[in-house]
Amino acid sequence: MGNNERTETKKFSGRRKVKPKSIAVVNERCTGCGGSPVCKIYCPVDNCIAAIPAQEYPLTRVRMDPLKCIGCKRCIAHGPGGLLLEGCPWDAIMMIPTPQWEKRNHPLPY
Repeated sequence: MGNNERTETKKFSGRRKVKPKSIAVVNERCTGCGGSPVCKIYCPVDNCIAAIPAQEYPLTRVRMDPLKCIGCKRCIAHGPGGLLLEGCPWDAIMMIPTPQWEKRNHPLPY
């Protein structure tokens, strides 16, 4: 993280110093968990995951901030045998290698 400060909810704030190896990307399976995204609860970075209001999609969805994602994978954490430990219950988030993400979108400013 670019800043080691933590919010009152104990999450990191600020931008990271280096690019992560991978970045979380939300796919079309996202339902926003009915307005209370589970991924947002487990993410250790403040405001990395934002809910998109239901007016924009049939269901609430989430958006990941590529400048804040640290690649920790808590939003997709599965245990042995695919058992969900924490993170997205719908497999709506995938980790994309950072170079691949940058090729599809734009280079990250780090």
